[in-house]
This record gives sequence, structure tokens and C-alpha cells, in this order.
Amino acid sequence: MRCEAADVMVVGVLAVAALAGWLYLAFAHGGFWRTGPGLPDAPEPDEWPEVVAVVPARDEAAVLPETLPTLLAQRYPGAFRVVLVDDASSDGTAGTAAALADGDPALTIVPARERPEGWAGKVWAMAEGVRAAGEPGFLLFTDADIAYAPGAVDALVRAAVAGRRDLLSQMATLSTRTGWERVVVPAFVYFFAQLYPFRRVGRDGARTAAAAGGCMLVRRAALTGAGGLDRIRDALIDDVALGRLLKRAGGRCRLDLSRAVVSRRPYPRLADLWAMIARSAYHQLRYSPVLLAATVAGLLLLYAVPPVATGAGLVAGPAGAGEPALAAGGLAWALMAATYAPMLRFYGLSPLRAPALPLVALLYAAMTLDSARRHRAGRGGAWKGRTAPEGAPSGRTLSGRHKSGAGDASRATLE
Repeated sequence: MRCEAADVMVVGVLAVAALAGWLYLAFAHGGFWRTGPGLPDAPEPDEWPEVVAVVPARDEAAVLPETLPTLLAQRYPGAFRVVLVDDASSDGTAGTAAALADGDPALTIVPARERPEGWAGKVWAMAEGVRAAGEPGFLLFTDADIAYAPGAVDALVRAAVAGRRDLLSQMATLSTRTGWERVVVPAFVYFFAQLYPFRRVGRDGARTAAAAGGCMLVRRAALTGAGGLDRIRDALIDDVALGRLLKRAGGRCRLDLSRAVVSRRPYPRLADLWAMIARSAYHQLRYSPVLLAATVAGLLLLYAVPPVATGAGLVAGPAGAGEPALAAGGLAWALMAATYAPMLRFYGLSPLRAPALPLVALLYAAMTLDSARRHRAGRGGAWKGRTAPEGAPSGRTLSGRHKSGAGDASRATLE
């Protein structure tokens, strides 16, 4: 009985630590859990700058019919062009794009030249698009699976010009059509926002810097002044690297959730989602076993301890040793669910799913551990037939230290 009481007391201490973490996250971590307000309603600029959308595309023939026409159909008041970079596709991506454009002069298809040593595949394709774009006022880096609502580019430019933003990024609404998408995707966005609170990204002087690779409107002069894409040439997680590059060069950034920018890429099976997240989770941890252990421990403390402590407190009884575990665990679990509910509502899902977030967090912990296993097996960063270089450096790419913590497990670019 003494042993059981001592065990409950240990769980109670851990629950208090978890509660302290959730009190900080809920009330002092940049309001990461809020899903609004989105882009401001900005006035028209005095002069509409030229915009060139750069679309890196590797084997994207299947998804382009749902996305490329939405870009070409934008009725932007200024000069607007699309540069699609065919990155050594084997599925007829360039031909599909040409057929969809049907002679529209707004589309330029550029075959990517041979990738130089030291460049990540997507960043090289982006650089090829920049080379072909000329000197527009803004570059819109966007993925091939991203669809745009009418007027989306117009709204992006209004907000960037009015807010004097050098980087304005929109996190696309991801697919939640399948059961596993509804389990994994809202948590992915929630964890991403926990690691990079959007309001801190937009705050001048704050160290937090990030972007969402599906939609990044960048002032060309700011990118050039920061050293260009060459500075992040080996970045596996290109969007966060670009956000850090621009912000540390003095650029003004903004990141929002968006309903006007939508990903059309489906992830019908758990294996598809698992591969996307495991692809880069260990890279985000700088291939460090110490950071891996700290991240998994953080996930267990913040997400697993509260429900375990709640259960232990109920079993032990509300009086005596069970009271601290029940009170701290229950409150921490309630705060966790309350901060997750807005993201579920954003995706049109019931807030009743929120208490199950600990199970999803354990799934993410398993994906992170698997990412490390794949790296040790020489398959780290594998994507579309390419594998990231062994032990790919992160110091120069990300211009400094990574933040570590529970949210690191979530950071994989769903593209």
C-alpha cells in the first residue's frame, strides 16, 4: 500500500509539473491556440506591384488540374505571372501544366537545371524559379498542390503592402476528408503553432520566425538583401529556414491560417501521413539523440501525464495521496483540451475530439522516434526519390539554434 501511495505521489508531482507547463502554454505563449483573425482588410495600394508565383513541381501531374487553374484565374489588378519549375519529373508534369494553361502567356514552364551539390531539391527548384522570374516586386512561393480562392493573391498583396511586410505567409487549410486526416492534420497545425506562435512570428523584435511553405509572399528586394536562397540552399525545412533568414535580416513577417489557400493533396492512409512527418522530424532536432530524448520526454510530460494522473487520482481516491494527482492532472488535461478545441472547430470537427489529444501526441512521438530510426538506416529525409544528405548541416541553414520542446515532433512540411 505504501508503494502504491508513493507511486501516486510521484505521478502527482509530475502532474503539477505538467500543469505548470499548460498554464504557461495557455496564457503566456503567444496565444498559439487562437486560429484568427487572419489577413487584415487592407486598402488598395497606390500602385499594384508585379507578382510572380514560383511553383516547384516534381511529379505533380495528378494534382495540377486542381490547383494550377486557380492561380491562372486570379484577377490580380497588377502584372501577375506564374513560373512553374519542372524539377526532373517523370510523370509528364510539364505537359500537363502546358495543357492546363492552353496557351495562356501568364504561365512560363522552366525545366530545372542539374542540381548543384549542397542544394536541397526543393530549394534549388525555387531558386530556378527566382532566376526565371526577373525582378518583380513580390515573389509568391507556392506548392504545386495549393489551390487559391478568387481574390486570394489580391488580398495577400494588399496586406503585405499596407503592413509593410517582407514575408507574408498563409498556412493552407489541409485535407481532412479521411479518418486518419481528421486525427492527424488538426494536431499537426496545432503543434506547429505551439512551436512557432503566429503572433510572435508577426511581432517585430521577437526571435520566433517561421513560414508555411505552401504560400509565402516575399518582397524580392528583402530576399536579395538577406543573401537570397543560396543562404538556405541545404534546408530540408525550407519554409522555416526562409522565415528565419528574412527576420534575422530585419524583415517584417506575418503568418496566418487561411481558408482561401487550400491544399489539394490527399493523405488517405496513416502510412502517408506517417511518412510525411517522419521525413523531417529528426532533421528539426538537428540529428541529436539528446534533443530527441528531450522532445519525447516533453511530449510524455505534457500530454501523457495529465490523463494518467487523472486516472491514478480517481483510483487512489480524492482524499489523501490521490488528491494532488487528480486535481493537477485533471486541470492540465482540461487546459490541453480547451486550447485544442479552436483548431478542431477551424477544421469543422467536433470539440469532443479534444480530450483525445494525448493519444495523437503519442502517435507523433512514435513518428519522431521512427524519423530517427530512418536516419540511422540511411533513409532520413526521403521524399519523391531523393534522400537528404547524411547528417545534413543545420547551423548555417537555419542561421542559429533550433528551439526544442514538445512541438518539435510535429515539424514536418506537409506538401
